[in-house]
Amino acid sequence: MQSTKPYLIRAIHEWCVDQGLTPYISVAVDVTTRVPREFVKNNEIVLNVGLEATSQLHLGNEEITFQGRFGGKVFPVVVPVARVAAIYARENSEGMAFEISTETIPAEISADVSSQTEAAAGADNAAAAPPARPVLTRVK
Repeated sequence: MQSTKPYLIRAIHEWCVDQGLTPYISVAVDVTTRVPREFVKNNEIVLNVGLEATSQLHLGNEEITFQGRFGGKVFPVVVPVARVAAIYARENSEGMAFEISTETIPAEISADVSSQTEAAAGADNAAAAPPARPVLTRVK
């Protein structure tokens, strides 16, 4: 049976857009996640997935893809739906959190991701100071 997670992500995204809010996703970064590593902090990145911040946004059943600007440069982003920890509105933190699989990341890759934690100033997409992690409903 198909997971409800991608459908819930699309629903919260649509709700944010309809309300004039900015949808953000929190992503647990691993080797399957294609994001600019210099914006990853503690193996996590928060991404603005609003229509103004993305180009060619596709909220699929298996992955979320788009092109975003990071530090003024365009970067193609690929996020497996399984790695999305939450989707919420930046303005009020309303949204939903999800469980992330507990599969382990090889130590050398985890160390590489963790070592690149400094976010460049002036990032267009990466949340420079994301709101405190919202308390949200968890679903599998």
